[in-house]
Amino acid sequence: MLALKEYTQHDAIGLAELRLSGEASASELLQCAFSLADQLNPALNAIVHQDRDQAEHSARAVDRATPKGLLAGVPFLIKEVNAAKGWPHTRASHLFKSNVAERDSAIVARYREHNLIPFGSTNTPEFCLTITTESSLLGSCHNPHNLNHTTGGSSGGSAAAVAAGIVPAADASDGGGSIRIPAACCGLIGLKPSRGLTVIEGDLGSAWSGMSVSHVLTRSVRDCAAFLDVLRLNKAELFPVPEYRESYFHTHAQLPKKLRVALQLDHPGDFTTDAACIDAVQHTAHQLEQLGHAVEIDTPPVDYALLSISMSTLINVHTAQIVSPGLEKSGLALDRAPVTESTRRMVARGLKTTAAQYLAALDNVRLVERQMAGFHQQYDLILSPVLAKPPAELGWLDMDAEDIREYARRYSAYSPFTALYNGTGQPSISLPVHKTSNDVPIGVMLSAAWGHDHVLLQVANLLVPDIIPALQTGATT
Repeated sequence: MLALKEYTQHDAIGLAELRLSGEASASELLQCAFSLADQLNPALNAIVHQDRDQAEHSARAVDRATPKGLLAGVPFLIKEVNAAKGWPHTRASHLFKSNVAERDSAIVARYREHNLIPFGSTNTPEFCLTITTESSLLGSCHNPHNLNHTTGGSSGGSAAAVAAGIVPAADASDGGGSIRIPAACCGLIGLKPSRGLTVIEGDLGSAWSGMSVSHVLTRSVRDCAAFLDVLRLNKAELFPVPEYRESYFHTHAQLPKKLRVALQLDHPGDFTTDAACIDAVQHTAHQLEQLGHAVEIDTPPVDYALLSISMSTLINVHTAQIVSPGLEKSGLALDRAPVTESTRRMVARGLKTTAAQYLAALDNVRLVERQMAGFHQQYDLILSPVLAKPPAELGWLDMDAEDIREYARRYSAYSPFTALYNGTGQPSISLPVHKTSNDVPIGVMLSAAWGHDHVLLQVANLLVPDIIPALQTGATT
């Protein structure tokens, strides 16, 4: 039987290699994940549902067939917002607390096609609408680095499980920072891919008009690249597919050309950025200069306030799309629905939004997309903080706060950097490079022109060359 300590020292590719070499079976890997979930999840609340019988059946099938996929047989977790047939699909809301998925979502089907072994779903905030993973239905998710701090959101449960070593990688999605922020809070690698590159559902609502994309959270750059190969689309669906046709895994360790990097230090709003976050970015800028790249202080030429309003309009519409069927089924009016105050207000705005207002918002977002394409004629990459402050304590950012304006103010002060790249569709990655004095991680963000995901992976491979150690301790059996 594989020792838990050895299990946690491997990334996903390493575990798959153990299975291929005969050193461990898929079933043994899965039992390691079960043991760690039993030990660690009670304190973390990262995993909110488990289906061990189905997972064991899948693992035995992999052991019988011995597929040679790069990630085949690796234990895995699904973000609760992505439907897995027969599993709860509540979206972390009391409005849908009895909902069970009737089919696999497209991304879950893709994971299964590549012989990953999903055994549970991970914690999220209500409807994935905020950047901390705290909900009244699923409970708060705790950061393995410091249990009093947030994991970020909305993929916070996935981030906590990966950082703790329960699984080497986990499903995630990003509509405004929801991969990169948990990566920054939990000391992981989190790539938001280019719009159109990875698997999505076949409707604009699920994709938030192109702002939301799917990928994973990992402890190694090579896993990040390998999963991008797994999830990439070979032909356009709702959006154009980037022209890059090489394997991301096979090219992630190549040296990039000499790059021009814009260093963004200023907070885009009327707030300041914490000195620890600035220090992390400046440290990374120095590393890039030592590697021969040119770094220059500059700021993207966009109207962040207009972009924020426009993206909010689109998200409000899509939130109303999700919530309205629940209201109809329950027979409840919005003011009586069991949703947070923030969600209630977003749905109300979405229901009132006209087609003309939706299109005007979309036009504003597309204008920024063109502006950023022009900016990348001058710079290959943009280096910035992920968050303007270190990971907040749990309870600080409350979707159901009595003073909802204070909630909105805190949100704007805390997370001004990530959403731009959801609007423009550009790839953007969070890398773990720094920690606070109380050992809570701080990430930095690199962003590239649309379709240049490979460049981000190549630079990440230089800055984070090794497998990030799992945080759990005492796993010796």
